[in-house]
Amino acid sequence: MAAVPMRLVPLVSSPSSSRPAVQLPPSGITADLNLSRSFRGSASRFRCFAGQTDFFTRLGRLIREKAKNDVEKIFSGFSKTRENLAVIDELLLYWNLADTDRVLDELEEALLVSDFGPKISMKIVDSLRDDILAGKLKSGNEIKEALKKSVLNLLTGKGGKTELQLGFRKPAVIMVVGVNGGGKTTSLGKLARRLKNEGVKVLMAAGDTFRAAASEQLEVWAERTGSEIVTAEGDKVKAPLVLSQAVKKGKEQGYGVVLCDTSGRLHTNYSLMEELVSCKKAVAKVIPGAPNEILLVLDGTTGLNMLPQAREFNEVSVVDELGIPVKFIGVGEGVDDLQPFDAEAFVNAIFS
Repeated sequence: MAAVPMRLVPLVSSPSSSRPAVQLPPSGITADLNLSRSFRGSASRFRCFAGQTDFFTRLGRLIREKAKNDVEKIFSGFSKTRENLAVIDELLLYWNLADTDRVLDELEEALLVSDFGPKISMKIVDSLRDDILAGKLKSGNEIKEALKKSVLNLLTGKGGKTELQLGFRKPAVIMVVGVNGGGKTTSLGKLARRLKNEGVKVLMAAGDTFRAAASEQLEVWAERTGSEIVTAEGDKVKAPLVLSQAVKKGKEQGYGVVLCDTSGRLHTNYSLMEELVSCKKAVAKVIPGAPNEILLVLDGTTGLNMLPQAREFNEVSVVDELGIPVKFIGVGEGVDDLQPFDAEAFVNAIFS
């Protein structure tokens, strides 16, 4: 939902149909405490999980706080979208009731130019028209505030939790998926940088075994971010094995998060899409319930073309139509330009 001069790579999490529940449900804790062992051993085990839960809770809080502090980056990253929407201020400056139809038609056009999509644009404008005719909106300022509120509701109403859902025990496993050339590996590297900045021990898994240069690209990101990496040992090693080995290493050596890269693929490529299913099953064999998150990288400059991609990978307008929450959003090409998504900050940035 953003027409911007640079490539945007918002990360969106697949909903529950594609992502398993958190790693350790209450029943899992109960089962562990009821094992035939001394109470001291069980209590120690429980404290271990509790400590790891605190770790991920603090991590989530730190990331959210950074999102609030990085408003300026979001503001500068959406300059092109803001320019497209600036006409709205001109339309509403001298608005009067007699010009309602003309103004709303031009407002809808501005939304379309900014890649809101026809369905969302019509939904917003129809809602504004109803409120104007009902006498609820009586000035240009009131219309703009209603517009911002409408967009904010669309972003937050269906999308679920925008925070990373990392479960209760280490390592948390995150799979990153997307189409060819969509910025998947770069986004993974930037996410590693953000996690490392918060003190997380990060392990990367070079699961893109389809593209020759992918492993080398991820190795560069591992070096830039100070992360460790697991790569394929041999030319014919398949992605599920690489990810399985990485998650096993992460579990044995106390890593906080394992970031799993995967082969970029067209959503119409059935065999490669099936490989994702195999990758998911492979990591789940090592840690039941993994992966905690499956992040889909979408290129914002593709506009509505991202919708069929998201549908297939999941077996804005992405948020409103598919109910998939946006977790992060790219605002530039720098290593620190992957920002936690804050819907209110985003709306303020594009309509300022």
